[in-house]
Amino acid sequence: MFNKVITLIDEANNQDPNTEQHNGESFPKEYLYSQRMSEMLTRFKPDADELMQIAVRAQHIQRWKSPRSDFEMNKQGYHQWRSALYIFHASSVVALMQQAGYSEAEQNRVYDAVAKKNIKRNPDSQLVEDVASLVFIEHYMLGFANAKPDYNEEKWIGIIRRTWQKMSDDAHEFVLAGNITLPAPLVGLIHKALE
Repeated sequence: MFNKVITLIDEANNQDPNTEQHNGESFPKEYLYSQRMSEMLTRFKPDADELMQIAVRAQHIQRWKSPRSDFEMNKQGYHQWRSALYIFHASSVVALMQQAGYSEAEQNRVYDAVAKKNIKRNPDSQLVEDVASLVFIEHYMLGFANAKPDYNEEKWIGIIRRTWQKMSDDAHEFVLAGNITLPAPLVGLIHKALE
């Protein structure tokens, strides 16, 4: 069942029309993201059970199908988009788990984790959030910074602090112990934000 659902998630994410370069190769963007999520989970929580491995792999499943442009381009629209995404991703992975033969209780646990239900109180939701934050810092923060040249230092410190606040103490320790690669041009800013 586990191998089947992972294959279904990968097949779904391989349909992404958007691509990203990695090590000189082009990959469907969300497929590459899902691989990075699983790889980070293995480093951060190598003993995570198979349901959390599924939740982490599916955290962005077929994200391109719910574009930001479908919502108002303001703060309220951004929050509506994020909320809609959580439900879209959670519902999508549960449908694949049904195909693979998982029980309703197992589906519900993954749904809640991917939908970020009761974050900070539900350890499953917090684990998905931690892994997503670690992947963002290691793989995407620098690209995000380069895409926002108009953001000043104060704005960046705010973004870094908000990312940090989303993370658990375990994830903080993981970063501070040097277990992820910080984006070199932003290291000074990251240290300043965390002071």
